[in-house]
Amino acid sequence: QVALVESGGGLVQDGGSLRLSCTASGRSISNLGMGWFRQSPGKEREFVAAINGGSGGNTDYSDAVKGRFTISRENEKNTVYLQMNSLKLEDTAAYLCALRLDYGVGLRPSSYTYWGQGTQVIVSS
Repeated sequence: QVALVESGGGLVQDGGSLRLSCTASGRSISNLGMGWFRQSPGKEREFVAAINGGSGGNTDYSDAVKGRFTISRENEKNTVYLQMNSLKLEDTAAYLCALRLDYGVGLRPSSYTYWGQGTQVIVSS
């Protein structure tokens, strides 16, 4: 049974930073692609960032976060991170990590098999 647990969310001021973590249990994620998505009430799940398996040399970001967020992975800890800088009010959402059962980078939620429960990020003015 695979489980993904996110942490690191919280309340931060506009312009601030947070680092989210997603730790997997039940199997090694070292050769598998991972992604971060976000969702606000009444809105569809939105792609944020993705990283390929292995060393994670291939990443992708949504236009909304490009240049502000960085996805990385630490396979020894079975963990993926999302460093979020220069946070804006519109970044407020629940952030969910996801695991796909292949090596690649995926932008669509349907390409991921396992999901965490999410961690809430609230950006205040």
